[in-house]
Amino acid sequence: MSTTPVMGTMLTLPGDSVRQVQWRFADRFDLQMLVQAARGVARGTVARLVAAGQRNTHEWTPEKAAMLEDFDRAGLTAAFMEPEDGGFIVGPKNLALSLMAFELAWVDSGAATAAVAGFLALSPIHERGTEEQAHHYMALSAPPQSGTNSDVARKPFRGAFALTEPVPYVGVDTGMLNGKLRVAKWNDGEEPWLQVEKRGRFITNIAFANFATAAVTSDDSRIKGSCIVILEETDEGTFDHGTPTKKLVHQLSSTGDPIFNLKVPANRIVGGYTVKDGVIIPNYNHSEVIEAVFRRTRVPVGVMTAAKLLSAVEPVIRYQRERFRGAEGAKPGTVRFEHGIQQREDALHRLVDVWATGEAATSLGFAAARLFDAMEPVEKRKTAILKESGIQGGRAEMKALKESEYRAIELLSLKAGDPRRVELEADPLVEYVLMDAEANVICPAVKLWNTGHGANMMREAVSLMGGYGITEDCPGFLANKWMDAQLEATYEGPEAVQRRQLTITMTSGVFLAQFRGWLSAMRKIASSRPGTGACTLASAMTLWQWTLNYLQKTSDPSGNKLYHGQRQGVTFALADALCWLLASRYQILDVMELEARGGDDPVASEGLEGTLQFLSDLCHTQAAQAAGEVSRICAELVFGYNQHPAWNEDGHKSCFLASELEAYEETMPGITAMAIDVLAADGSHPQKAGPCPGCTGASEFLRLQNKLLGCLSGSRLAKDRAAETVSSVMIPEALDYPMAGTE
Repeated sequence: MSTTPVMGTMLTLPGDSVRQVQWRFADRFDLQMLVQAARGVARGTVARLVAAGQRNTHEWTPEKAAMLEDFDRAGLTAAFMEPEDGGFIVGPKNLALSLMAFELAWVDSGAATAAVAGFLALSPIHERGTEEQAHHYMALSAPPQSGTNSDVARKPFRGAFALTEPVPYVGVDTGMLNGKLRVAKWNDGEEPWLQVEKRGRFITNIAFANFATAAVTSDDSRIKGSCIVILEETDEGTFDHGTPTKKLVHQLSSTGDPIFNLKVPANRIVGGYTVKDGVIIPNYNHSEVIEAVFRRTRVPVGVMTAAKLLSAVEPVIRYQRERFRGAEGAKPGTVRFEHGIQQREDALHRLVDVWATGEAATSLGFAAARLFDAMEPVEKRKTAILKESGIQGGRAEMKALKESEYRAIELLSLKAGDPRRVELEADPLVEYVLMDAEANVICPAVKLWNTGHGANMMREAVSLMGGYGITEDCPGFLANKWMDAQLEATYEGPEAVQRRQLTITMTSGVFLAQFRGWLSAMRKIASSRPGTGACTLASAMTLWQWTLNYLQKTSDPSGNKLYHGQRQGVTFALADALCWLLASRYQILDVMELEARGGDDPVASEGLEGTLQFLSDLCHTQAAQAAGEVSRICAELVFGYNQHPAWNEDGHKSCFLASELEAYEETMPGITAMAIDVLAADGSHPQKAGPCPGCTGASEFLRLQNKLLGCLSGSRLAKDRAAETVSSVMIPEALDYPMAGTE
């Protein structure tokens, strides 16, 4: 493999201009202003709340409530709304919300959750509500416009999403609901009234919620199935905000166990309903609404954990460099004074690992957000086309899109100049199927890898601060962030839920065809930019692809299929391996984007070569980590389900007889030294459980794995370069937000 020449050294931490190019919003002034507004609140209001000890109480205090008003004034609350409903961002807003969550979580994820959870409450209405419902609740939830006298005194509605039920049901199965829905009153010719009973558990934002979108199931023969229903604080009955949850984390968000027993009109059913033979039939059951919501709202949660990792870099560098200052043997100008712990390679290499993980996690998260933004208008066209054909509902749509899936796979197999591409690329259903296949994989991958592996790497970041890391006044609030990451791994479905979804979606024909295309594209990148680790990643992708195909066709010694929905020791492990590949891929693509477009930005272009060199080295480091994980996981799955040979008739077939070796030695000198297991004339054998296992049927795996090992060439050199940059990169004199105990 060729090596990439060193292009320069990064002198300062990557700034906004670099990130705007990498994350594809350099041409979006509205998003840039949102980032600055969120950063101002995060590093001002939120940081002061944390420093003043507001994380030390479970109660929703006046100080925490004031934070919401700062969100309103900064425009963060209106970021989710359309301009006609009081917002300021036109079109899909997934990237906008993820950027906002990133900036808030840079300081505190509880504050980020307080902001994002309000959008989660509105999301069922936004995704599946009627047009009237959407406009009504979006407008109520937008802060009043300062220039309108009639509206200026109004306080915005704030919502909560009530899905989970009380213990023992909490988090067990979102398909099983304990909340009940009955007909309270239904006069002829009038709107039915419904009685809603629900006890919630771990409901975010409930302390200050004016309304809730609650998942309930029918307890009445006159109502069919389940649904999401909108509850308001002023409805007749009980809207009890409940007792606060005694959380160890995310204390700047409100969490509690509410009790609802309310009478509401049937027009509060999200998405509306029809009446057939005297039965109310919701247009969407609660699972259909949740699916549409969670596939988008899981992404900002993953981005929040990624922000923690990148936010840890500067405090750790500062701590490492200043560690020995003040000691007798550390005089200004000495290496010990200037570099501190960064004299040692271990400290630098471990920080490089944290930084590389943060870059990969952020790239993966923002790629998912951009995908959902691009997908939203396409999904609407798809829905309209199918509706015109009389096709509505999840199963009916899936069946109708089968032909489009075949066409999508055909498109992916065609070469660039093939004339058939024009027709297939112009088909909106094919376009939707392609986006949907990627989204169905990348969404759970963001949630699983960012929060799971991200939490592990936050522990590493804390450990790099020594004893300072677990103190209340640790710069950057790193201990808080480490603990907060544990909760993010369970938000909107714990890790098992994400793995379960991946085991289904990553085996779809469309996604696997896309994956083959991504692999080829990574090979092309490797030919021009091997220093990014693209070659390493492509070889790891090849190994994963071969392993999946092998496992789908292979059974264990008992004859049971290896790749099966209930065999989670196989499917979940392979899903984990895929996440490593995806994170590394999007990280490399972001660096390629910076290389292609960074020179067009007058600020980003300054020192661009050094920045590209450093970020490429982080890519190479991360690709090597991903390759190692994929190689380990795949090897365990390919060989781990083989029965170890025993000293029986079958096992003897792989052994040489001592008499045979003597004869062979005459014609093949040295073969005796190569024989592993030899049976003596009397049948005696080496003292072990059985003959050494062979690689029958998996020689191709070993060939691919051996190639992968060779592709690791240069990865440690890249890590050394990155470490050298970390030891010399300039950082600000002090953090731009306070430590605990300061004002």
